[in-house]
Amino acid sequence: MCGRFFVTSSPETFRDAYGYAEQPNFPARHNVAPTQPVAVVTSEHGRRRFVLMRWGFLPAWVKDPDDFPLVINARIETAAEKPSFRNALRYRRCIVLADGFYEWRRGGPRGQAPYAIRRADHRPMALAGLWETWSSRDGSEIDTAAIVTCGANGLLAAIHERMPAILSPEGVDRWLDMRDVDAGQAAALCRPAPEEWLDLAPASRRVNDVRHDAADLLRPDEDAPVPPPPEPRSEAQGSLF
Repeated sequence: MCGRFFVTSSPETFRDAYGYAEQPNFPARHNVAPTQPVAVVTSEHGRRRFVLMRWGFLPAWVKDPDDFPLVINARIETAAEKPSFRNALRYRRCIVLADGFYEWRRGGPRGQAPYAIRRADHRPMALAGLWETWSSRDGSEIDTAAIVTCGANGLLAAIHERMPAILSPEGVDRWLDMRDVDAGQAAALCRPAPEEWLDLAPASRRVNDVRHDAADLLRPDEDAPVPPPPEPRSEAQGSLF
């Protein structure tokens, strides 16, 4: 599951990391939530593009969005079989720009504080995504996206059984290569990231409210006890990286 994430690197850092030609200028965001615009990188005819999309995937065949559930994640284990994602996995893969994400301990109390998960090397976190353009009856179009998830690695499994698929730089190149990398090969890239890639630390419980968006969300609240770090679970699914 990935229901909130944050974007804190500079626009130049993301542009250097992913090699798109556009030069967008966007502010840091510390509490990105479903239905909000998210920045993604696509590849069309071998050219990478920076695009804003709605976080909430709508397949092209949906007639009325009000009758379709909000889909923010795509399970990689079933994406190739589901009508919602099958074509997107083959033809419309993307990278969701992020520096990290939040996760809540499963079974915890209501209003609990989340953990913030980032890359240990402070590089942008390349989240695998799928996208689709939905067209309304009046001809208007909206680009929509979902974040791909896989089984959690040992570190994250102590909190939740799922995690976003985090790609290596080489994995980014292959994920965005729709010409030579088919759906099955792309799905194989979406495995639990190595535990040493990630840092995990308590964050503020104010992340629970989408109206809050400030840098201090990445720190625990002053009046909250700091929980011990979760113990890695050795029985978690292994990694291919």
